[in-house]
Parts: sequence; C-alpha cells; structure tokens
Amino acid sequence: MTENSESRATKTGERIAKVIARSGVCSRRDAEKLITDGRVAVNGEQIVSPALNVNPDSLVTIDGKPIAQAQPPRLWRYHKPVGLVTTHRDPEGRPTVFSRLPASMPRTISIGRLDINSEGLLLLTNDGELARRLELPSRGWVRRYRVRLFGSVTQEQLNHLAQGVTVDGVRYQPVKAELERSRGPYAWTMVSLQEGKNREIKRLMEHLGLRVARLIRVSFGPFHLGHLPEEAVAEIPAKVWREQLGLTKSKARPQG
Repeated sequence: MTENSESRATKTGERIAKVIARSGVCSRRDAEKLITDGRVAVNGEQIVSPALNVNPDSLVTIDGKPIAQAQPPRLWRYHKPVGLVTTHRDPEGRPTVFSRLPASMPRTISIGRLDINSEGLLLLTNDGELARRLELPSRGWVRRYRVRLFGSVTQEQLNHLAQGVTVDGVRYQPVKAELERSRGPYAWTMVSLQEGKNREIKRLMEHLGLRVARLIRVSFGPFHLGHLPEEAVAEIPAKVWREQLGLTKSKARPQG
C-alpha cells in the first residue's frame, strides 16, 4: 500500500484485523497473520502491516476475494462427537467439525478447541472479535469436564492437582478434580480448570498414573452442554451472551 493511501486510511475507521474478524473469516490474531503474510489488500493495494484502519466503504480482499459484510455477532452451542477435528481444513483429510455443521449456518469459528478424541460442548461464533472476548484468560471462566479414568484412583491423589504441578518441564495451574464414582478399574471424575493448555487433562492424569478413557466438556464458563444431542447446534440468544460479557446491565442466567 502506498504511503499516501496508508496515511489516509489510518486516520478513521476500524483496525483492519478487527474488520476481518468481524466478517467471520477468522480471529483477529489469525487476521494479523494473513496480513503479514501479504494475503490481504485494501482497495486493490496489498498491505503488510495490521497497524492500519479502514473505512466502511473500503474494499478488503483476502487472496483476491472480498470479505463478507460484517453480520451481527452470533453464538452457538455445539455438541462435538469423538472423531472430528476442530479445524476448517485438516492436512490429514480427517472429518472436521465445520464440515458437519448444518448448511444453513454462516461460516463460524470455534472458541477454543477440543481434540479429535474429546467430545462435548464447543462454542461457535460468526464473529472473530466475539471469539477473542470469550477466550480472554482475564475473564477467568471455568471449563468443566466429565472424565472417565482407567486405573485405581482416590480423591487424595486427585487433590494433588489442586496445588498445581509441573510435568515434563511444563507448569500447570491448580486444577480441581472431584471423584464422582469408581467401579472396578474405571472411575468418573469432574475436572474444573481455567487455563486449558493443550491436552492438559490427559497429561495431568498420566502424571498420576491414570489413563483418560473418555473426556466430555460439559460447560465453558456460564454456558452448558445440558441435554443437547450429539452433533446438534443451538444458538445462544444475544441477550444471554451479552449479559455474560457485561455488555448489558442485568446478569444473565447460565445456559442449561
């Protein structure tokens, strides 16, 4: 982009990465990478820095294709089954969450991820800026998982995780794990955490000499899986999530 046109563009409007995120293409962070990779153009001129504002009438393209007009932000609950990866394109050709969504849904992105062998609640949105807000660590929302373990386990063992542990040089923050029931070599536990590092629960349980046989996310902050059937999608009313984000005055009830 030329110096004069970039100078004019930065005086008004919104940050280019935010505009891309609000179009539902990707998160703001991913939009910034698209920009630095040279894949974004404004009014026909390639840009390489996300430090740029654009006006509503600016033509923004990615790989030569115009982005969609920003739609009102929306949020959905999705019951992810085992066997799907949480990505739009998988280099190994495995089925993805997004390939199995109803054709009537707009393009969405996920709030965090669940790995291929995990199941349960996955939040989806058409708005990258909303995704960023929901993922902020400062929000302090607890994520809860029902975990089926293979191996002999006691509540005393699980209490060890409440102090935080270091596994293979990685420090994990305190995790609350409650033994629900045990039968033979298997046990069900409820695990609550805020941090959510990659494969955190599986690595923590392996640290205790246990194996995760099944992992189901049942809630993400105030939003719950409830009785949503597997692979079903349910939209969360805007009034509910806006209240949970503090965008309205009253306090919303958790989704059930």
